[in-house]
Amino acid sequence: MTPLSIVIIEDEQPNANRLVRLLQMIRPDHEILAVLETVSESVEWLRNHPKPALIFMDIRLADGICFDIFSQVTVTSPIIFTTAYDEYMMLAFKVNSIDYLLKPIDTEELTQALEKFDRLHPSQTAVPDAAVLYKEMLALHRQQTKPYRQRFLLPYRDGYTTIHVQEIEYFFSESKVTFAYLKSGEQTVIPYTLEELELELEPVHFFRANRQYIIHVNCIQSIHHYFNGKLKVMAGKQEIIISKEKAPFFKQWLNQ
Repeated sequence: MTPLSIVIIEDEQPNANRLVRLLQMIRPDHEILAVLETVSESVEWLRNHPKPALIFMDIRLADGICFDIFSQVTVTSPIIFTTAYDEYMMLAFKVNSIDYLLKPIDTEELTQALEKFDRLHPSQTAVPDAAVLYKEMLALHRQQTKPYRQRFLLPYRDGYTTIHVQEIEYFFSESKVTFAYLKSGEQTVIPYTLEELELELEPVHFFRANRQYIIHVNCIQSIHHYFNGKLKVMAGKQEIIISKEKAPFFKQWLNQ
């Protein structure tokens, strides 16, 4: 069995220490490269070090939710999530998750998670290609989720109205309020966060461009190179920037 390089992202020291002890007991040949406590510290480390073979990641960190890491740096290492909360399970399957362990983690659960990693990555000696992981995780997410949302029922005057998702060019967040921009040029408030919408929208059609926008493939009028490896997407009159880290995933999404 090939020794693995491991990073632990966990803000509670007792939980981090316990996980280190269990790993050292179960897989003493594996190397723990770092124990990180915050989103910012994790982003900085991942930007400046070789990618580990496996990451153990808590979800609620001292300075935010771990999913904020993925919007700031490309993470292609497989991840075993460790958390006390089960409501983030579907978000976990949107990224590189291979397992989701609820605290307190015991020896048997951890052993099973590592064995699952071995089955999925039997010859893991280097980090998998980002495009391959994107396809694998997208397929896994499709197997795990309910049918994607087709329409929204929204309050309108003294009743309700419906908006079909195909009428929407993009969603955007402003001052913690989510809006849908329609093909008609109108915009309307949507009572969901962008994170919630990510789980409900068909990923073949919609892409999380950045923290502020989710765009529909049909709204893209042009794509241009931008500075520092970024991309500039024109959606109607709206200019949307794709980060250097997300650019490979964006191009893979368009090319499927």
